[in-house]
Parts: sequence; structure tokens; C-alpha cells
Amino acid sequence: MNYKMVGRFLAQILTVEGLFMIPAVIIGYVCGEDNAMQALLWSILIIAVVVAFLRLTCRHAASGFYAKEGLACVGLGWIGMSLFGGLPFFIAREISNYVDALFEIVSGFTTTGSSILPAVEDMSQCLLYWRSFSHWLGGMGVLVFLLAIVPAGGKGRGYTMHILRAESPGPVVGKLVPKMKDTAKILYLIYILLTVINIIFLLAGHMPVFDAFCTAFGTAGTGGFGIKNDSIAGYSPYLQNVTTVFMLLFGVNFSCYYLLLIRQFKAVFFDEELRLYLGAVLGSTALIVWNLRGFYGSLGETIRHAAFQVSSIITTTGFATTDFDKWPGFSKAIILSLMVLGACAGSTGGGLKCGRALILLKSAHRNIRKVLHPQKVQVVRNNGRMVDEKIVASINAYMAIYVIIVILSFLMISIDGFSVETNLSAVLACFNNIGPGLDAVGPTCNFSAYSIFSKLVLIGDMLAGRLEIFPILILLSRSAWSQR
Repeated sequence: MNYKMVGRFLAQILTVEGLFMIPAVIIGYVCGEDNAMQALLWSILIIAVVVAFLRLTCRHAASGFYAKEGLACVGLGWIGMSLFGGLPFFIAREISNYVDALFEIVSGFTTTGSSILPAVEDMSQCLLYWRSFSHWLGGMGVLVFLLAIVPAGGKGRGYTMHILRAESPGPVVGKLVPKMKDTAKILYLIYILLTVINIIFLLAGHMPVFDAFCTAFGTAGTGGFGIKNDSIAGYSPYLQNVTTVFMLLFGVNFSCYYLLLIRQFKAVFFDEELRLYLGAVLGSTALIVWNLRGFYGSLGETIRHAAFQVSSIITTTGFATTDFDKWPGFSKAIILSLMVLGACAGSTGGGLKCGRALILLKSAHRNIRKVLHPQKVQVVRNNGRMVDEKIVASINAYMAIYVIIVILSFLMISIDGFSVETNLSAVLACFNNIGPGLDAVGPTCNFSAYSIFSKLVLIGDMLAGRLEIFPILILLSRSAWSQR
């Protein structure tokens, strides 16, 4: 393990985090929020000291950088960002317990949206901004941002591909263009452009400027931190519909947008993952509308709430326009299923990913055909191309570990004595980076009642779900053991 190279990248990540706190400081100054502003300044100072130490100790790093270093950079980078990112909440005493502050910022960076705040409107505006912006920063990934703007490591060292593979959740990461650095730039340009368009549409619906930026950050990162206690419910139907559309757009694989830009319309139209994603949205919305007949005052209102919540859950955003915990059992079962399915690979959404689900289904179908025709060569195809058996095996392994983590987490937090529905939906909401669950962690509730131990378990679930970091932990533990 090239620890000094990892330290250099960690210093760059923390530098970006400190710089992105400056707009929140300016908001605090303009709003006269001296206590919160000073907390942000102290946090920036602490980050600066740590960055200076890392740069000093890692200034003579060797050039070697491989997959192991890429995984370590991503895993330690996100953990480091979270440890320092929660400091402003704690120093300002707007969240009195550091574990709660850590829970809140991890939920932000991992675009989960689960919260421990009983009254979010009581928080100062500058910290609300930092809380919402953490979604936008975490949505595409801070290391992808670094790859797009910062020259690091020199030519031919392989760091770009290793980091992009480690940070981008999904079954496989490919290039849009020959150079991975240019791929990172394209991804972030699309991300920024969609965010700006979203803000424009929100402002056109007379949403306040501060609200529009914070809502767009949560939508773009598919995070779901609201700045109102009722999330999006208090805004107009127009603003809710705009948010519905943009949640769906940010749940699409960003490579589809690039293909549209280069006029590869046929490739997008026949993309099997996109078809599954849109089919799941339309089918789930139709079933919930049918199940909710008579629940709301009109068919239009029913469609609006159903479409919003389906879009919010499948993209793992977590915004809410209504308390879906009061819906009939069939509708809640659909919502719970969508929590697991998630959005497309290559999007800012979380969950299992439609791409993985599609390959799992095709792999199961292939295995059945092999039983019926054992002498015939059977392969898994996606979009007309054969899927490498290594990818199929890794997805099967991922699913196995996915189930193990969910079961273990569910058992561990069940010690707190909440209902099965509460605990299972809490684990699924955190591991799939969704936000609200059901029952005691539903859209009108929060996670504050859980013990510190359970919150730490759920923090681990959020990180594992967003980064798929269990391989990182295995590699780091092996490396540390080999040094003994």
C-alpha cells in the first residue's frame, strides 16, 4: 500500500471540503448568524491544520498507484470528509451530540437524507445550506470532482481509472471518451447543467432563492434533505411536479445524456436498464394510484402524490409530499420494493441498481436454461452484448453480501426494541441511501430515537450503500495484517 500517495489524495479531498464550506460562511455573515459562522470557520481551520500535516508528511510520495490505493483513497476520503464535515453542527451546538452530527453529515454526503433533527427549521440558514450542499457534493462524488479539475499524480500512473472505478457505484465503470479525466469532466458538466436547469424551473415557480438552491442540491444528489419540516409538501403542485421530473432525470445513467448529446438516440432508446427503470416507475405509479382510489380528493392529486413518491423512492431521493406510511399495505409494499431496486447505475441514485437487477434476472434465467439444456453454451447478454462472467460473478457476490449486511444490521439495531417494520425499513433506507422508512422512521418522523450504537450501525450502512466499501475494508485489513 502506497500510504503517502493515499495521504496526498486525502489532503486534496479535505481541501475541497474546506473550500466548499466558504459559501456557508458567507451566508452566515449575511444572515447575522455569528455562532454558526464561527463554527464553520473553526471547522475550516481544523481542516487546514490536518491538510498541512498530511501535505508535510506525504510530500515525497512514491509514484505507484493501483486498485488498492484507489479503494483506500475513496473509503478513507469519504470517512475523513464525514468526520470533519459534521464539526460545524457540533461546534455550533445545533446538534449537541457528535455522533448525531456525524449521522447527519454522513446522511448528507452519502445522499441518504435520513435525519435525527426533530425540527429542521430551527437550524441556522448557513448550516442548512451546508447540510443540503453535502448532497450535491456527495451525489457525483468528490473524487470525481477532483479528477475533473485537479492534476494529480502525473501521466501513466493509472490513478484516474482506479479512483473512478472505486467511487462510482454500479456493476461496471466505463469510459465515455478515451481519457478517464475527460470522462469525469463530462459527467460533472452534465451534473452541473442539470442542476442549473432544475434551479431555473424552481425559481420560475416562485420558490424562494435559498429554498430553490437547497431543493435542487437535494434533487441533484438524490439526497432528500428538506429545509422544511414537511419536506416538499408545503410547496405548490407545480414545484412538486418539477421535483418529480428532475428526481427521475437524476436517476438515469449519465452516459445516456452523453449519448443524446452525440446523437446516439437509438442506443438510448434500446437501453435495457433505462427501459426497466422507466417501466418500474410507470408500473409502480399505476398500481399505487389504483390502490389509493378514494384516498385523496381527486384523481389528479392521487397521481401527483403517487408519481412523486415512486420517483422519490426509486431514485433514493427521499423527499415527501405526503405521509406514505398511512397508505394501504399494498402501496407500502411497493414502496419497500422500490427501496431495494434503486435507480440506474451511473446515476446519483442508490439502491441495488436497475443494471444489477437486470443482470441478476438474466443470470437466473440463464441458469434455468442450463439445467434444461446442459450441453448448450449459455451466456448473459445486456443491450445485445455478452456480459463478462467476472461481472456476473461479482454481481452475485454483491447480492449475497448485500443480504448479509441487511440481516446483520437489522439484528443489531433490533436491540433498541422498535417494531420489525421500523427496523427493517430503517436499514433498507440507510443502506440503499433513501432517507425515510416506515412506521417510527416514516416521512414525518426521524432517527433520533435510536441509540448511539444503532446510529453507528446505520452510519456504516449509509457508507457501505453509497460507496460499496466492504472490499475496501477487506483490502485495508489484509494490508494492515501483512505489515505485522
